[in-house]
Amino acid sequence: MRIAVVIATLGRPHEAGQVLERLRRQSQPPARIVFSVEKAEDLPPQPVLGDDVEVVFGPRGLCAQRNRGMTRISGECDVVVFYDDDYLPSRRSLEGVGALFAAHPEVVGATGVVLADGVTRGGLSWEQGEAIVEIYDAAPPPAPAIQADIRTAYGCNMAFRCKAADGLRFDERLPLYGWQEDVDFAGQIARRGRVVRTNAFAGVHLGVAKSRSPGKRLGYSQMVNPVYLVRKGTMRLSHAARIMCCNLVANHVRVLAPEPHIDRRGRVLGNWRGLLHLVAGRADPEQISSFQ
Repeated sequence: MRIAVVIATLGRPHEAGQVLERLRRQSQPPARIVFSVEKAEDLPPQPVLGDDVEVVFGPRGLCAQRNRGMTRISGECDVVVFYDDDYLPSRRSLEGVGALFAAHPEVVGATGVVLADGVTRGGLSWEQGEAIVEIYDAAPPPAPAIQADIRTAYGCNMAFRCKAADGLRFDERLPLYGWQEDVDFAGQIARRGRVVRTNAFAGVHLGVAKSRSPGKRLGYSQMVNPVYLVRKGTMRLSHAARIMCCNLVANHVRVLAPEPHIDRRGRVLGNWRGLLHLVAGRADPEQISSFQ
């Protein structure tokens, strides 16, 4: 099973180097490692980068960067894995990916176990993430199993069968951080087979705040992107309604006592701008590119 790893990164050369270190410690080495970046300054320095890493350059934007990575490995691998640049995979992660896709030819996409997610707690340090992964790797591996059939994926650690993904691309109308791009891509490929949640691979998402979109942009996307994806047919209406309501309520409740790492006021302003644009029929995910 030839497994490619594509990492889209922007403004995090140190974190990208840390992920690369984890990839080089895999029990099953990746067949290809591709970093998709905007500029050379996004990359880890030599000699950390090394000759085993391929680099593709182009305009910023998570969807566009991931698409360029997919193009680079097209026709040469069986499975493509997408890790965020602040994700620390278990040492057995790629081995588990390969085992899952080999044992289940009907599976076209999978998302693994997130042992800890720094996004929900203001970020985890490299040392904290490493400690969690090392404890997990020291224990006997769980019997690989499909835990559920799903229509979504979590972008920090997801894998897709290359043959099933042929002709599919991440939607570049979801610019910059590409909020919900993972759900959209999973929704596309789910028409071609099973998308599952599995314990076959795992890791820690550090949730580094650096280089994330300002609150106003994310707040707008929280309202507009789900409606766009419902109309496109890659997100269920119930799921869209749930995440829109949850984010709207959370932002308004927490704006009075915001977390240090979250721009709640900006998100609230973005939420209302998005809702007004939806009512006026002017909502467009690409508008966030013009926000300050």
